[in-house]
Amino acid sequence: MNTEMDRVVRTALAEDLGLVGDLTTMVTVPAEATGTAYVMAREAGVLSGTTCADATFAQVDPEVTVTWHRRDGDKLTPGDVVGEFSGSARSILTGERTALNLLGHLSGIATRTAEMVALVDGTKARIADTRKTTPGLRALEKRAVADGGGINHRFGLHDAILVKDNHIGLGGGLGPVLQRLANHTSHLVRVEIEVDTLEQLEQVLAFDAARLADGLPQVVHAILLDNMSPAQVAEGVRRVRQHPARVVTEVSGGVTEASVRALADAGPDVISVGALTHSVRCLDFGLDLLTNGTVDKKHPKG
Repeated sequence: MNTEMDRVVRTALAEDLGLVGDLTTMVTVPAEATGTAYVMAREAGVLSGTTCADATFAQVDPEVTVTWHRRDGDKLTPGDVVGEFSGSARSILTGERTALNLLGHLSGIATRTAEMVALVDGTKARIADTRKTTPGLRALEKRAVADGGGINHRFGLHDAILVKDNHIGLGGGLGPVLQRLANHTSHLVRVEIEVDTLEQLEQVLAFDAARLADGLPQVVHAILLDNMSPAQVAEGVRRVRQHPARVVTEVSGGVTEASVRALADAGPDVISVGALTHSVRCLDFGLDLLTNGTVDKKHPKG
């Protein structure tokens, strides 16, 4: 995570500073000036991304002291003092936007995840992310999902097998794909298959039931019920529970705040939500200066 985070911060700072640096600050603020600025929550939410702000000032100026009054995963209310930056005034101003951009984006993800988690409270379903992440930010965004109380799906194409409809279509159909999985996967590789219909589900379950009856290990460890109604999900879960081996049931496909509870009540183990990362709104933070012993909330942002 540290390597990924340092890369993201380095790219963001290079994008902001170019070859010259913070031209406005260099012209307007004396080099010897020091100060303290406070990170203020301007709306309710869940905090994530403090380590990115740490990394920002570590690269801008390691002499800037960063102190947090809240931890990642904490709930915030408007007006909360989340943290503070102390040291060179020029350094604080130079690192401000990069630090707050990352803090706001990741806290937005954590906040929406927490809202989804709350909506399924009392059911067995857990809220998971997907690979629909911002290019280059996946590790940070998945950490934000965890800060919001969700769980992480596979990280990438390399750490698990997830057979989707296009794999089945281009692979010659569900039967041939299942046989290739049986021939080429091992007990160390987790396999999930996406099904669009209950008929496909039956085919997957029958394939592994026959293997188990012959003393062979199961091939499929999880089944993704894609774009199904709550009634279809409930029927799919019922059929999976009658299977002789433990199989995780996942639901996905256009899940929203309005639909997630009914899907959770249908009994799946996991509900994956791409919108946690691909359609998130930043949480609003401000950086307010300490002037004459009080926090000056009129300090311009940006």
